[in-house]
Amino acid sequence: MKIIRLKNIIICFLLLLLAMACSSEKAIRKGDELAAINEYFDAAKQYKRAYSKIPPKERSKRGLIAWKMAECYRLSNNPQRAAGAYMNAIRYKYPDTLAYRYLADAQVQKGEYKAAVKNYGIYLSYAPDDRRAQMGLQTAQQSMEWKKNPTRYRVKIAKELNGQRSDFCPMYVGEDTTMIIISSTRKEATGNDVSGVSGQKSSDLFLVKRDDKGKWQKVEKIEADVNSEYEDGACAFTSDGKTMYFTRCATDEDYPRYAAIYKSNRSDASWSAPEKVAISNDTLSLFAHPAVSPDNEWLYFTSNMQGGEGGLDLWRYYIGSNRAMEGIVENLGSAINTDGDELFPAFGPQGELFFSSDGYPGMGGLDIFCATQLNDSVWDVSNMMAPVNSNGDDFGMTFAPGLYRGYFSSNRGDARGWDHIYSFHLPETVHTLHGWLYEKDGYELPEGIIYMIGNDGTNSALSVMKDGSYSVRVAPGVEYVLLGTCKGYLNAMQELQTTTQEGNVEYQLDFALPSISRPVLVDNIFYEFDRAELTPESATALDELVGMLELNPNVTIELSAHCDFRGSDSYNKRLAQRRADAVVDYLVSKGIDKERLTAVGYGEERPKKVLKKMTEKYPFLKEDDELTEEYINALQDEEQREICHGLNRRTEFQVLRTTYQLYE
Repeated sequence: MKIIRLKNIIICFLLLLLAMACSSEKAIRKGDELAAINEYFDAAKQYKRAYSKIPPKERSKRGLIAWKMAECYRLSNNPQRAAGAYMNAIRYKYPDTLAYRYLADAQVQKGEYKAAVKNYGIYLSYAPDDRRAQMGLQTAQQSMEWKKNPTRYRVKIAKELNGQRSDFCPMYVGEDTTMIIISSTRKEATGNDVSGVSGQKSSDLFLVKRDDKGKWQKVEKIEADVNSEYEDGACAFTSDGKTMYFTRCATDEDYPRYAAIYKSNRSDASWSAPEKVAISNDTLSLFAHPAVSPDNEWLYFTSNMQGGEGGLDLWRYYIGSNRAMEGIVENLGSAINTDGDELFPAFGPQGELFFSSDGYPGMGGLDIFCATQLNDSVWDVSNMMAPVNSNGDDFGMTFAPGLYRGYFSSNRGDARGWDHIYSFHLPETVHTLHGWLYEKDGYELPEGIIYMIGNDGTNSALSVMKDGSYSVRVAPGVEYVLLGTCKGYLNAMQELQTTTQEGNVEYQLDFALPSISRPVLVDNIFYEFDRAELTPESATALDELVGMLELNPNVTIELSAHCDFRGSDSYNKRLAQRRADAVVDYLVSKGIDKERLTAVGYGEERPKKVLKKMTEKYPFLKEDDELTEEYINALQDEEQREICHGLNRRTEFQVLRTTYQLYE
């Protein structure tokens, strides 16, 4: 009995294995059939069912089915599951080394950059010249840095525009920012069938309106023929919002149908029956993702028709009124297109071309790029980086007219690979110039005026505040010349070159105006000890004096040198005169007319008179004190006496005339 029972168990087990084998083979055949017609979502389900029924000891078969399953997940844009399936293919020694590259691609899309770097390295050891793998490795490496140092763009989920399925490709209705049309697979979309490609319903076009307070209202399906049982979405508008172009992906059981672009016209709130845009007679290529150029002359789109750079390329088709150009179709060329895919063109506030691509180094999946045309054949293409781009697919931008703000779509952070709409904006860059206008050696001059001229056409006069301060907004990348003025004072000039860097920037320029009515100290003039020769350190201050004289060409000055009272009167006077002469000689050597300059050496004859400003730095002094020999000798502190000696040893200038050659 025991033997019979054991035989029965063995027979049942064998029958079970046979049933499992038959079941797995059936699932594999069904998966192959679905994959052949590109229904990857459903095919992956069949391969997964088959994989679970294949014994682990059948390693090569498990590896093959894991590979097929991974490919379906990859082609249906599910990197989360694709990564796991590729890992199983590698685990069971599937022989195609592409598994390492595709695994690394999926890991990049999951944001697992370090793991991706490792697997790209393994793959490149087998295929060192694979450009796509090299680019993927660069993507994984640079993405970590870009995430650490994001741009100034601000990005957040647009909850008010998203439903519970995929929502993507938002688009303002022309220049009207109170309406947006989005593509969505939400439950209100036409029909009940679920796509075997994506696992979702076919997308439709939905309208969203703002109320008077700027709040988006309920998303509503467009009740017109622009929506069908097929995939309808990714629309664009002429600037007046009256003509809409959109993509329709029809299906047919008898023969393949490819995506095409349709056009519909708006009358009041209704849309006309759509008409197919006859871009080409090519029936074996797709035409999708329309965008209308800012001048409404060209329809930009993506296509895989012959004559491109490989994969999906960006093209344009003439839709303007010039009959001589009717029917012209142009590829944007290798300056834009790569051997990868370029899709979802859109135009920015200054005519820039924005598009998505997986053919450039990026951050994973589709990245958004900005292209500025420099001439007919040269474009400057730059990655938008984080936070606009992510490790997922980022695409389908729309800009509010004239502004770097709007919406785009991304599947970042969604394990199912579903798309959602995000808002973005670029905070305004503010460059500010501020400073003070004051009397040299004195206080603020609230009656002053600052004149500002820029090479961008700026020509303005700035009033000074009561505290002598001023503040003005300046433009990035502009050269300015500013002139500080006040009645009773000489003019002072400053120059400013603003940067082009992003972010808020502050600049400061102060204007110290020399008085016309009293002596002005020339700071930082130095002579050799007990001699009249100027030291090299004096050049900066003297050159500033040259500039002041050039700025005020009708001024003549007395240039005076002073000594402290130590030493004989006659010696001090001779030394002071030689020093004054040395300064005048320097100014003349720099092109100042000698007739404008009078050199006087006063020696110790004119002790320094204390100004109020000096008392802030030297509290032991009092305003209007005169630093005579008696005053200094009366000080008990040796350090204070030395300070006073230093103040007496000075070089000054005094304005004599303000009408030199004025009437000649």
